[in-house]
Amino acid sequence: MNDLNNPQNKPVIPIFFASDDNYIPYLAVTLYSLEQNADTSYHYDIKIMNADNISVENKFKILAEFEKDGFDIEFVDVTPYVENFSSKLHTRDYYSKTTYYRLLIPNMYPQYDKALYLDCDIAINASISNLFNINIGDNYVGAIPDQSVLYMSDEFKNYVENRIGVASYKEYFNAGILVMNLRKLREIGFEDVFIELLTKIKFDVAQDQDYLNVICKGHVKFIDETWNSMPIPVDIKRPKVPSLVHYNLSFKPWHLDNIIYEEFFWEYARKTSYIEHIMNIKRSYSKAMQDNTERVTNNLIANAQNQADDKQENQRIAKIIREVLSKIK
Repeated sequence: MNDLNNPQNKPVIPIFFASDDNYIPYLAVTLYSLEQNADTSYHYDIKIMNADNISVENKFKILAEFEKDGFDIEFVDVTPYVENFSSKLHTRDYYSKTTYYRLLIPNMYPQYDKALYLDCDIAINASISNLFNINIGDNYVGAIPDQSVLYMSDEFKNYVENRIGVASYKEYFNAGILVMNLRKLREIGFEDVFIELLTKIKFDVAQDQDYLNVICKGHVKFIDETWNSMPIPVDIKRPKVPSLVHYNLSFKPWHLDNIIYEEFFWEYARKTSYIEHIMNIKRSYSKAMQDNTERVTNNLIANAQNQADDKQENQRIAKIIREVLSKIK
C-alpha cells in the first residue's frame, strides 16, 4: 500500500471477495455493513475477484458508493491466472467457478502475509479488524466449523469424515469466512498442491471447500462461531447479535420470509442503492424456484451419503491425498 492511498500509514487489512454481476447487490450490502462497523484506525484494502463478468455500471456504482478515505476497492480480473487449469474446475447447480478464486490469493498477492476472505452473502455487525487480528499462529487458516454440517444432517457428517477424511465432522470448516496465513500457504506450495489434487480427485459436494479442508487438515485455528453464524432452522443457542451472519445455502432473506437474522440484512440493504433491485429479486422469487432449490438440496444430501458409503473409492482417494500431502515441506 503506497502513501498516496494510505497517507496516514495506518495498518492495512487486506480483504478479498469473489463475485459476478448476479451477486453484486448482496456484495453491496456486505460492504455497507463492513464500513458501518469498521475500526477507522485501520486502512482496508478490498479486492473483488471476478472473471471480467461484472458490468461497468455495477463497478462504477460500487466504487462511487463504497470507496472512500480508509477504503480502497479494486476489481481484479483473475482470468489470466486460471486459464491453465480453468477447464478442470468442477461446478454444480448454482455454484460457479467464482467459488475457487479464494485459492489463488496466496500466489497472486505475495506482498501480503495475512488476509481475510469473505463470501458476499453476509452481514457484518462488528469491526472486521477483530477477526483479522485473531492470532492463528503457524496454522494455514483460521476458520469456523461449518454449522450446516454440525447441525443439519447426518449425511453431511458421514461425507466429511469418510470422503474428505477429517478426523471429526466437528473439525470440518466453512470456507466462506477465512483468516488466511498467506505466508505459510506459499511456503507449503498451496496452489501447486491444490492443482495436483484437482487433477486427481473430484470433490463435487462442497468443491473448493473440500479441497481446502483436505489440505489444511491439522493446521486450522478454529474461531468462535459468532464470526460465521448461519441462519439454519434448528434449535440451537444463538447470539442475539452475532459478529457476522452468513446467509449460506438456501437461507436467503432476499428470497424467503422469516429467515433467522434477516433483520440485519434488511437494515443494511435499505441503506444501499441496490435496495429496489433486491426487493424486485424477492418479489420475483417464485414457488417453482423454491421447489427447485429444495430439490437441489435433497439431491446434494443423497449424493453426499452415496459418496460417504463408497468405501472402495474413499480408500483410493485417501491414498492419493496421503501421497500428495506428503510432498508438503
